[in-house]
Amino acid sequence: MAESDNKPTGPDLTKGIALAAFPENGMLVGHAGEDEVLLVRRGNDVFALSPHCTHYHGPLAEGLVVGHTLRCPWHHACFDLHSGEAVAAPAFDPLDRWNVEQRDGMIFVGEKLPKSKSRPRKQKTSGRIVIAGGGAAGFAAAEMLRRLGYGDDIVMFSDDTAAPVDRPNLSKDYLAGSAPEEWVPLRPNDYYAGNGIDLRLGTPIAAVNPRDRHVVLADGGTLAFDRLLLATGAEPVRIPVPGAASSDVFTLRSLDDCRKIIARAESAKRVLVIGASFIGLEVAASLRTRGLEVHVVAPEARPMEKVLGPQLGDVIRALHEEKGVHFHLQATVGRFENGHATLTNGSVFDADFAVMGAGVRPRTALAQSAGLALDRGIAVNSHLETSAPGIYAAGDIARWPDRHYGAAIRVEHWVVATRQGQTAARNMLDQHEAFTTVPFFWSQHYDMPINYVGHAESWDEICVEGDLRAKDGLVRLRRGGRTMAVASVFRDLESLQAEAVMEQVPCPPQA
Repeated sequence: MAESDNKPTGPDLTKGIALAAFPENGMLVGHAGEDEVLLVRRGNDVFALSPHCTHYHGPLAEGLVVGHTLRCPWHHACFDLHSGEAVAAPAFDPLDRWNVEQRDGMIFVGEKLPKSKSRPRKQKTSGRIVIAGGGAAGFAAAEMLRRLGYGDDIVMFSDDTAAPVDRPNLSKDYLAGSAPEEWVPLRPNDYYAGNGIDLRLGTPIAAVNPRDRHVVLADGGTLAFDRLLLATGAEPVRIPVPGAASSDVFTLRSLDDCRKIIARAESAKRVLVIGASFIGLEVAASLRTRGLEVHVVAPEARPMEKVLGPQLGDVIRALHEEKGVHFHLQATVGRFENGHATLTNGSVFDADFAVMGAGVRPRTALAQSAGLALDRGIAVNSHLETSAPGIYAAGDIARWPDRHYGAAIRVEHWVVATRQGQTAARNMLDQHEAFTTVPFFWSQHYDMPINYVGHAESWDEICVEGDLRAKDGLVRLRRGGRTMAVASVFRDLESLQAEAVMEQVPCPPQA
């Protein structure tokens, strides 16, 4: 890159710009010295912030101002305009801020301000908080507890051997070989000890005793808690494959799983992907990027149709086929042995190994043995509290009453899990916050991202806008005249706008 390319662009904001030329909710990227700065206007207030999201460096100038927040167009991270704080995941780090002065109808950007820190509230809650699970929800809860100034013990038990990771990266860039492993951890290993979080890796909880307020470990030891968060997540569905040795069939959930697949792919030529779920197809795209021949076997007639509708499902299939993926739909694996796959439709082909992408199931064994109320997951109230007072659940295991959908739902999305972890943390500190977030997830297929907001288990109308095949469009899934979910391709601003509308217009209860 030429030296001139590194110079900041846009107006020099230290010299001032006219307020009258800056529209309500307008945004402008300029610079203060060598720093890029984003100006955001809300009413007569003007804020100067760093222009890139602290999650994946998304361009915030292409995002949306909603109330006192600024939202990232890529993955809907949410920042407070006044403090720069990342108030809603997937971002956790705050934005840089600069001082802004208004004089004689002009806006001037001054010095960079110190990093904002949350103002710790005077805590009514004390004692030990135990977190069961080292995934997205567990990490987000622990991080938020410390951010809010909670000073007592936090103990996090994790089945994994690695500290909490950016799980979406495991099936996307890291698996594809385009992201280094140092990008995968959510925080460096020394973060936990440095923040007084007792992270115990490879240490699952064996049982929970709600009455006596303690957890039982695998070695028989016990640990008392004052508040408990169940965030055990989900486990991959492993369909029995006749003839297959366990060493030939992989699942993808943890960093260790991903490392094993990458190691196996280095000496392989062909891979069998069992299932056309989002994980299955992201794995297919990533391994195709690595140069492997990929065969996807799934029982449905069209990939993703039950989630995204037939139009977008056809576009996804066409994109994968354009990249060289072989689909074997309306079929299952009859046998996979010695590198030979035989399908129930009679097809036969060779494959060096297989990856299972047939969905996940919630890990509710702890809750069941503890006598907590279950409902195809762990039943929680709007504050994410289970049927046992002081015990909360968040992430893939939690089924909560969703005001937008009009019924209790359980969602297996990473952003939902992190935001539920944050809400659970606030509620364990007696903040009485209802979880009202509109579900959001993103998927990546080669160069085509898909953003999805809302929740639609069924619909009676599909409205397609734009040209999906040209990678410029969106799909509205509607029921009873209401938009239940929106899936979009390179319509980032419209995705944010759809989310904002859903936040303001809850659905009526379902019949």
